[in-house]
Amino acid sequence: MLPPVLRKKTPYAPPAMRLPFRPTVAVANADAVLPRGGAGFGAATPPDARMVKTGFDPAAYRLNLHLQSLISSGRLAQARVLFDQMPHTKNAFSLNRMLSGYSRSGQLAAAHQLFLSSPPRLREAVTWTIMMAAFAAAPGRAADALALFRDMLREGVALDRVTVSTVLNVPASGTVTASLHPFAVKLGLLRSSVVVCNTLLDAYCKHGLLAAGMRVFQEMPHRDSVTYNAMMMGCSKEGLHREALGLFTDMRRAGLDASQFTFSSMLTVATGMGDLHLGRQVHGLVARATSAHNVFVNNSLLDFYSKCDCLAEMEKLFDEMPERDNVSYNVMISGYAWNRCASRALRLFREMQILCFDRQALPYASLLSVAGSLPHIGIGKQIHAQLVLLGLSSEDLVGNALIDMYSKCGMLDAAKTNFLNKNDKTGVSWTAMITGYVQNGQLEEALRLFCDMRRAGLSPDRATFSSIIKASSSLAMIGLGRQLHSYTIRSGHISSVFSGSALLDMYAKCGCLGEALQTFDEMPERNSISWNAVISAYAHYGQAKNAIKMFEGMLHYGFKPDSVTFLSVLSACSHNGLAEECMKYFELMEHEYGISPWKGHYACVVDTLGRVGRFDKVQKMLSDMPFEDDPIIWSSILHSCRIHGNQDLARVAAEKLFSMGSTDATPYVILSNIYAKAGKWEDAARVKKTMRNRGLRKESGYSWVEVKQKIYSFSSNDQTNPMISEMKEELERLYKEMDKQGYKPDTSCALHQVDDDLKLESLKYHSERLAIAFALINTPPGTPIRVMKNLSACLDCHAAIKMMSKIVNRDIIVRDSSRFHHFKDGVCSCGDYW
Repeated sequence: MLPPVLRKKTPYAPPAMRLPFRPTVAVANADAVLPRGGAGFGAATPPDARMVKTGFDPAAYRLNLHLQSLISSGRLAQARVLFDQMPHTKNAFSLNRMLSGYSRSGQLAAAHQLFLSSPPRLREAVTWTIMMAAFAAAPGRAADALALFRDMLREGVALDRVTVSTVLNVPASGTVTASLHPFAVKLGLLRSSVVVCNTLLDAYCKHGLLAAGMRVFQEMPHRDSVTYNAMMMGCSKEGLHREALGLFTDMRRAGLDASQFTFSSMLTVATGMGDLHLGRQVHGLVARATSAHNVFVNNSLLDFYSKCDCLAEMEKLFDEMPERDNVSYNVMISGYAWNRCASRALRLFREMQILCFDRQALPYASLLSVAGSLPHIGIGKQIHAQLVLLGLSSEDLVGNALIDMYSKCGMLDAAKTNFLNKNDKTGVSWTAMITGYVQNGQLEEALRLFCDMRRAGLSPDRATFSSIIKASSSLAMIGLGRQLHSYTIRSGHISSVFSGSALLDMYAKCGCLGEALQTFDEMPERNSISWNAVISAYAHYGQAKNAIKMFEGMLHYGFKPDSVTFLSVLSACSHNGLAEECMKYFELMEHEYGISPWKGHYACVVDTLGRVGRFDKVQKMLSDMPFEDDPIIWSSILHSCRIHGNQDLARVAAEKLFSMGSTDATPYVILSNIYAKAGKWEDAARVKKTMRNRGLRKESGYSWVEVKQKIYSFSSNDQTNPMISEMKEELERLYKEMDKQGYKPDTSCALHQVDDDLKLESLKYHSERLAIAFALINTPPGTPIRVMKNLSACLDCHAAIKMMSKIVNRDIIVRDSSRFHHFKDGVCSCGDYW
């Protein structure tokens, strides 16, 4: 109801004069819209908010009302004609309505042109704010929004809380956010407007400036649920899950109701902590709240159960959801893709097609992930064909997924073609291609592409570092690995648990256990991958007790072991002959944690039992194993037979391997050596003849060493190396010293029907010995020597290198096909058990 004063001044209009105003579709001029002299509708209509905004000008009021009607019905061209024909009656209200109409319809250029051409007297704070919001919402126009804000300040237009909130919501850097903070303080908005405080807090958190966000949070006189939600999401985004959980508790104590965003934040926290119990508690709160039927919250629950590998609960929730949208199906399909449930993912995808979801919005990237994880190139190509038909193959998300899929299917040429065809290559695109090269063993190409990425001006992220560090560890290039470590620190990714875990693994695989352990100790945050990496490092160095100690530490800190964890623990037991401990952890895995053993787990147990000669238990494990005959397991048995000279079981194991059609010559070589060691030369010759008849050849042994950031490779008795004379001289010098200390060559390692002199000569120049001699010549005294070898070291080389380490007073680390040997002062870390 209007104030009494206004009601008294309003003249009475007869009923015939109070007809509703029906605006015309088009007007020739402004005068045609209204009766002349101000009579008629304008004189009879009581003033409302829009009339107040026009200064009680009836003509301007009616034109604005007509303008708004045209804009609301989408007739922008006719609205613009009317606007242009309002030379004397247009005002800020008219301009703002026109700009809003253009902005909502996506005609940003027309809105900007109108804004620039309008007289300054019409541009008030609301006008500037409308234009800034339009630029902020348009992709890639954030800089224009900020430029407009600077122009507004230069023209002296007074800011209000809506303007400040709008500018804070512009996608920009944290520096911009910090520069806007003083404006909010100067205007007193941080004391009077919780909306501005929430917007400032949210902007800080989105840019990772959590300390600044926390200061705003602590200084706020009043807080609402939005405040807590923004702070919780900021903490969970930075991995501070316990802090986010504390904020949720404070929010509940303050009596504030949880919203859908609160539940979503808490589920993100539960996922980050890997806390299934917490997630289920949040689910219980959701069920009791009004959000129980909210599709947004239910999608967050689906995502939580998916990432916790709780497929049964994920499926139950999905079936019970009263409403599902595109996101619901996408989360389900992504969950199935992650857990390699290809058939279920494909079934849901077909269901989406039957339900007529928008084909442009179907989860093609998740389906490509399914095709890559199988791997199934047929499915991948079918999806690629659909993407081409829909014109989506050039989109960033699916384009990256195509690179990943083709890489995982081993089709690097197709992956490279998709990469090169991308017009706008993002950091994710480069990372996908680099990872593809690493996965397919093209490590030098991965390193080259990483250099190209840096030259292109793109900053690597934590995923890029993880992949390229893996390339360094596979090449065992410690120099490159240290450079990448330094670069990771400079780029600010060293605190990432993924980068830290990758560095730990790299140092371990390059023979730097001390630096690997230091990396683990210095990690600000650890996850199960970090613990698995350090347990695996100890296992490969034959330090089973330390591996088990780390396993117990992992449990103590609340991390749940997985299949990879137990594989490392069992491997550690295998390398040290800890049969009882091996059986204990094998049973613990299955009965305590409900983890079904892989073939790899059985192989470790069989290898452990075989190494200590418990062939009766080996037979029982084989009968209990729920898998078909596996070459890895029978190879382990064959190696155990070699250690204990069990010719009968060795023959059985070899025949099993021969029947599997393996192209690996190792079983033939081992069986032949077992016969030769027993003096059964005819049987040994027969096995070798069979091997030759089948076109198989023993893999050549070679070793490599890194000197001054270059890799040098050597084969046994290599005469092509330009420094072969110097290396032989160095070895002869060492052999003289070794003879003085009682070294006796083990000629059984040269199992050939030749005289002893030739046997001794063949042992002298094995590839790892040449690599050590080269490193001794080309590196300063006292420098550790790290040698990598593609096969297992023979007994004589193991004994020789022990003595060499003592004579030259150097640490010599040799990585063979199964583990590390750290030689120091005449002793090996393996305890002569490998």
